[in-house]
Amino acid sequence: MPTSHRIRVVDAFTDRPFAGNPAGVLLLDAFPEDSWLQNVATEVNHAETAFAHPLPAGGEADWALRWFTPATEVDLCGHATLATAHVLQTTGAATGPVRFATRSGVLTTTAHADGTVTMDFPTAPLTPVEIPDGVAEALGAEPLAVFDAGASLGDLLVELADEKTVRALAPDHKALIRHSERGIIATARAEDPSRGHDFVSRCFFPRVGIDEDPVTGSAHTALAPFWSQRLGRTELTGLQASARSGLVRTELRGDRTLLTGRAVTVIEGDLYA
Repeated sequence: MPTSHRIRVVDAFTDRPFAGNPAGVLLLDAFPEDSWLQNVATEVNHAETAFAHPLPAGGEADWALRWFTPATEVDLCGHATLATAHVLQTTGAATGPVRFATRSGVLTTTAHADGTVTMDFPTAPLTPVEIPDGVAEALGAEPLAVFDAGASLGDLLVELADEKTVRALAPDHKALIRHSERGIIATARAEDPSRGHDFVSRCFFPRVGIDEDPVTGSAHTALAPFWSQRLGRTELTGLQASARSGLVRTELRGDRTLLTGRAVTVIEGDLYA
């Protein structure tokens, strides 16, 4: 009989099923071989699957955490971290703030009484760059400006003219692959901030097997400093305007960015492998 593992699918950055960004979550006793982790993530076939196991008491972190797309392991993932924190809190596996040891250092999550979870992530450094040849054609829209979001993300942040342009994008995903290490973050100022968001974005990561990510927490570590500088506020709300859609509340604190959202478990069962 194969070993069974409890597995959950959690929709992150939303308070209702079938919206936000789905992530697989497995709580383990230890990490098996990398090939097993990758096979599970490929089988789950969501943007990311998170694997976590508890660490001995008294260290700098409480849990070890890794993230895999269907194609590869990644250094940082916001929505799967939110999903993992949600599972730990709703199952009673952890209470209060949780410190995760990850490829991006120790990341802390804090669950609140209203059901939201806040994640403390490193702020992505933004460096303006010349608009690369072919980016406009690959996206199908002319950039206003382009920024390198640093090695930790491996993304290009591309500012577009307006919200309508971001929503209407139909990029050539194969053409996008050659323009960044991970992907493209397309963004614009909100058309009507009274609707509850200050800026919009869409994120395309074909290089790591994700043509369009529904809601990308890690991208908001670049979007937060970008829009905080332009809008003159450290606390903002971003709408990721994918088909599933989701909201990310951001708070810029210098070299750290706080990301807050909700999550809901939609599937729970046993993985036999």
